[in-house]
Amino acid sequence: MKTIVKTSLVVMLAALLTVCGCGKDADPTKPIPEVKAEAEKMDLAQLRDKAMTYKDAIAAKVKEIEAEGLKLKEIPIADIMGDKAKKLKDDIDELTQTVAALKERLNIYLEELKKKGGDTTGLQI
Repeated sequence: MKTIVKTSLVVMLAALLTVCGCGKDADPTKPIPEVKAEAEKMDLAQLRDKAMTYKDAIAAKVKEIEAEGLKLKEIPIADIMGDKAKKLKDDIDELTQTVAALKERLNIYLEELKKKGGDTTGLQI
């Protein structure tokens, strides 16, 4: 049991460090009109770099969701309606919403990249 907890903590820490490393550039709260305006001004290389930043941030959040899901699976069925399970479910919901927001912004950069004739290979989620 201690090994599972330690492993989960290491995975979450790695995910957080990854997100913190690129969190300034992959902002799930940046207004959509602002993202569109920014994307229109970027060249192909900048668009590709920004899309990669968002893709990496999404991958990190997905790992966090998986880690939280593993914790949720460890909770006994008798306790599934308890506070700990509710907290984990809320965390998973929040992470899922963040992933959706990141994907929405990623797609704006990808569409602009396509519009300008750029290659989106390897950037799709």
